[in-house]
Amino acid sequence: MDVLLAILGLLFVGVLTLGTALAVAAEFSLTTLERSTIDTHVAEVGDRRSRSVRRAHSTLSFQLSGAQVAITLTTLVTGYVAEPLIGDLLRPVITAIGIPMSVAVPAALVLAIFLATTLSMVFGEMVPKNLAIARPLPTARAVSGYHATFSRVFSLLINGMNNSANWVIRKFGVEPQEELRSARSPDELGSIVRSSAEHGTLDEATAVLMDRSLRFGERTAQELMTPRVRVESLAARDSVLELIDTARRTGFSRFPVHGGDLDEVHGVVHVKQAFGVPLGDRAGTSVGSLTRPVPTVPESLDGDALLERLRGSGLQMALVVDEYGGTAGIVSLEDVVEEIIGDVRDEHDRREAAAVRRTGGSSWNISGLLRADELEEATGFAMPEGDYETVAGFVLYRLGRIPAPGDRLQQDDWTLTVTGMDRHRIAELRLQYRSPELSSRQPVANAEPQREVSR
Repeated sequence: MDVLLAILGLLFVGVLTLGTALAVAAEFSLTTLERSTIDTHVAEVGDRRSRSVRRAHSTLSFQLSGAQVAITLTTLVTGYVAEPLIGDLLRPVITAIGIPMSVAVPAALVLAIFLATTLSMVFGEMVPKNLAIARPLPTARAVSGYHATFSRVFSLLINGMNNSANWVIRKFGVEPQEELRSARSPDELGSIVRSSAEHGTLDEATAVLMDRSLRFGERTAQELMTPRVRVESLAARDSVLELIDTARRTGFSRFPVHGGDLDEVHGVVHVKQAFGVPLGDRAGTSVGSLTRPVPTVPESLDGDALLERLRGSGLQMALVVDEYGGTAGIVSLEDVVEEIIGDVRDEHDRREAAAVRRTGGSSWNISGLLRADELEEATGFAMPEGDYETVAGFVLYRLGRIPAPGDRLQQDDWTLTVTGMDRHRIAELRLQYRSPELSSRQPVANAEPQREVSR
């Protein structure tokens, strides 16, 4: 009779552990699932279980409260039943090996608590939790019906406790939610895209395009523009022949027209307007007479708003002004498109050197106009935050003076060497990475200690 009672007790403990496992599986599978995944599954399958999962997910707060009640009840009862039962089974074994009864009783109790807790945690919580995270939809299909029934049976207890918890939450100024938020921020979507690419779900080209598109809205006109020092422009008094010659020399088709310098821009002229002027009149016709108004945008305008302004502009170009009202640069629709899909060239573009050229396993020639995010994406070098936008600005900030070719600075295990200047502007640099092992033993080639700046 005692053996039969022990067997029935162990079976009861097994049933309680299974109840805990089902509640844990329901909790983690429902919180892991996205609403879009559930809706798609219902549309494709449409059976009773899929609809049960959708109903449970639409009342998620209630279902999670039900799972917590179930876990608490089954765990308490398991402890109440299993610990004395296992202790009674272990006590004869312990005394049989010669341990006195005064020691065997507490030893059996400690072992019973350990075994009962371990079995409940492993088979009642960890196994179903890991299964639900790995396969949320099949797990939710398997347990949602049982869990919905349990929640209905104990609905008065669950609602009472859930409403009490919501009352406390509202006292903190937070409105409780019945469903999980399904929308994702651009940063979260970008993380999902990169993770999908790493695991092979998305091909690399698609992942890069999606990641750039998500980050585009965070860009500003200042980051997207062609800076003033690189803008090709014409004076209002220049002739149409000079417009044609400038277009032939640069490969550009649109040019700002100014009254003396770029802080006095009158508008924009397109080279195709030259062909509306008779051949004999081109030398005597000024581009100022052909100028069309150009929209003006602040440096801080975000990428999405900038795109709308450019799409509404006939010339697909805008003048970017700084906080003082001066011209900071120009931005075109091509600049915006290239931010998303990469470099775009046609047969009229001049083949300038690439902004990043790898010259060795850990060495690059880079343009001084690269932004921090562009540089990190291409080389892995992360510039520290500061009051600058480009790698040239970073070097100027750290050196504290106008550099000369050959000047270097050290940033952690990276070395930046100025290799080209355009008057007072850093045009090109060489970026080299030195591993910590090598940097302690090998000096940088062509070192000039008097010019080097270290962090």
